[in-house]
Amino acid sequence: MIKNKQLLLLFLWTAIAFILRFANLDSKPLWTDEFSTLVFSLGNSFRGVPIDRAIDLSTLLQPLQFRPGAGIADVLNHLLLESNHPPVYFMLAHWWMQLFGPTEDSLVWIGRALPALLGVISVPAIYFLGKFAFSSRLVGQCAAAMMAVSPYGIYLAQEARHYTLGILLVISSLFCLALAAKKLQQRATLPIWAVLIWVVVNCLGIAAHYFFALTLCAEAIALIAVIWQQFNGKLPISNSPQPNIWQVQILWRLFAVAMGTLAGGLVWLPVFLSNKYGSELTNWIVSGDRTFLDGINPIIQALAGWITVMSLLPVESPNLAVVVVSAIAMTVFFILVLPILFSALKNSLTTPDTRLGTVIFGGFVLGAIFLFFSFAYILGIDLTRGARYSFVYFPGVILLFGASLAVIFNTPTAKSQWFNLPPVEIAGKKAVVLILVMGFASGVTVNSNLGYRKYYKPDLLIPIIREVSKVPVLIATTQKTHVEIGELMGIGWEWERSSATNFVADVTDVRKKEEVKAFDSPLFLLANQRRDGPEIAAGTLQKTLSQLERPLDLWLVNFRAPVNLKAQKCQVESRELPAVDGYEYQVYHCS
Repeated sequence: MIKNKQLLLLFLWTAIAFILRFANLDSKPLWTDEFSTLVFSLGNSFRGVPIDRAIDLSTLLQPLQFRPGAGIADVLNHLLLESNHPPVYFMLAHWWMQLFGPTEDSLVWIGRALPALLGVISVPAIYFLGKFAFSSRLVGQCAAAMMAVSPYGIYLAQEARHYTLGILLVISSLFCLALAAKKLQQRATLPIWAVLIWVVVNCLGIAAHYFFALTLCAEAIALIAVIWQQFNGKLPISNSPQPNIWQVQILWRLFAVAMGTLAGGLVWLPVFLSNKYGSELTNWIVSGDRTFLDGINPIIQALAGWITVMSLLPVESPNLAVVVVSAIAMTVFFILVLPILFSALKNSLTTPDTRLGTVIFGGFVLGAIFLFFSFAYILGIDLTRGARYSFVYFPGVILLFGASLAVIFNTPTAKSQWFNLPPVEIAGKKAVVLILVMGFASGVTVNSNLGYRKYYKPDLLIPIIREVSKVPVLIATTQKTHVEIGELMGIGWEWERSSATNFVADVTDVRKKEEVKAFDSPLFLLANQRRDGPEIAAGTLQKTLSQLERPLDLWLVNFRAPVNLKAQKCQVESRELPAVDGYEYQVYHCS
């Protein structure tokens, strides 16, 4: 009977996770990284998009066409030559694409459905990990509930990227970590099968995302914390009469895991080092001058990411009143629940039954945070700039939440007190419900595109282009890597999906509809930009303009080269136009 109730409750959390992750799945605009996923998963290449000449919309979007004959070899060839990511997720996504055969209308939904499904699977996965690591069904259920409604988890699950696969592999690796810690506590050896599974999971994790290596380093820190706590008698040790040889043997097997993982990871080192696009694609996380802002930004960015694990109301809404109300509500919420959560976590750390699990995942999370800040302040690589990179320790945070919520749930009256101020009392079960309701509301905020909004907003740029330009349009940008192609694809995709479709909605004949769409669509220019000759892109623009008929409106979008268009009789737009996130633009009217 108890088992059936547990399964029903787990089914409820999984169903909620499904709803929150699949709702409005294809409503948000695609951004550059998602275009990379779709193009490579389809077995296509960005190199087919012509550079340094005007192209039409269909040519720009050609890499997004489904090819039934494309195979894994195409995926590997294009990905490893044009990107800096390992291939496991893209291979999985390719099989997914081949299974469903996406059309133009279904491509976004199908591309995002795989990570959304993996995000749903992470809910039962975290339940079983929590139940095993803490020997508590309640901890498992609380962790599953938190994973289901976490706005950060929903944000990652609704992107056509590899982060939810990474989360599942982190959970799997943490299973092995918890088993190893328990064997250390029991003075028992780690089974050979566990060693092999751990090595395979770790190698798959590195082959899914190179940053999985941070997960492994954090696990090593957590294991050191467990061994240190046992050495100092702060963790209960089994009274088993097993001789110390078993302790030595498990350490040797942990060493075998490390060596096997290292060997599997080093396979990708030549690929990573030989990729000429690597530095260009990751320059944005490299800190420049060591200014005051560079010093505090990692802390602020990390705090912002941690907050969204359990709460994110519409603070990014365009409506100022909504922003103010949301900010106040979140502030009041955190003032109330943070003392309760910290008190519960301390309780979990001092309770014998949950101490080991708390030490494991507490050490894991703190180790990962230490690594992130070390990269930022020592190496000048600020990983906190990308909130998505916290996937490497996100399951550990959820497990600590699960342990804390379990303590709160079993507490008749939870007290929230700051310093010596009068405490606020709330029933433990009500506090848990409040936290989960806030998470659910935050999840709705994310899938409604009111939180974790896309940085690139081509859907806002297109109406401006249509309003300003009543003559043919050329949209031009400078190009270094496939990132800039993705930026232009975002404009083209939204033009085709929304504005252009609405414009021809009353045309019933298919052939005429295609003719109208072709006439209505702008031309695009990707002007290749080199470090040693930035003026080359400007020259390419001048040459292209000289070949096009007038009148013509030129839209320079993220064009990173100086231009002088007087010789082309192009006058800059005099009106001040609205800013659009992700797209810096300037308009010229050419006669």
